[in-house]
Amino acid sequence: MKANSFKTLSIRKEDVQKKWLLVDASEQNLGRMCSKVAKILRGKHKASFTPHIDCGDNVVIINASKINLTGKKWTDKEYISYTGYPGGQRVKTAQQIFDKNPSILIEKAIKGMLPKNKLGAAIFRNLRIYNDDLHNQEAQSPEMIDLKDC
Repeated sequence: MKANSFKTLSIRKEDVQKKWLLVDASEQNLGRMCSKVAKILRGKHKASFTPHIDCGDNVVIINASKINLTGKKWTDKEYISYTGYPGGQRVKTAQQIFDKNPSILIEKAIKGMLPKNKLGAAIFRNLRIYNDDLHNQEAQSPEMIDLKDC
């Protein structure tokens, strides 16, 4: 007697179908946008998601300089780094980081939502962030997506 097989199939690295997606960050809240982008980068929106394979899509974020933070987060949210030396703890506000380079805020937010291993580093390389609406990925013809639908 033959029984139906309901085995879960894992996708292989060679079989992954990656798309290029374009996200407009203007007037979007930082955390809400970044969590949706991290989900797309990881591949969790696909039915063929496999935890140990880079099966997510490539994402291009434009207009990073028009990102929104709610409340008093521009002055109250602090990013802490440590040089490794005694007394070497450095603190920067979100506004200071934004003034230097707006894309760093989005990079830090998304990187914190990805796995902290080699796979997370490989997934992070699928992300491109631009401060204005001009980008270098026209050859890949990324399709514009609305994150409200995700």
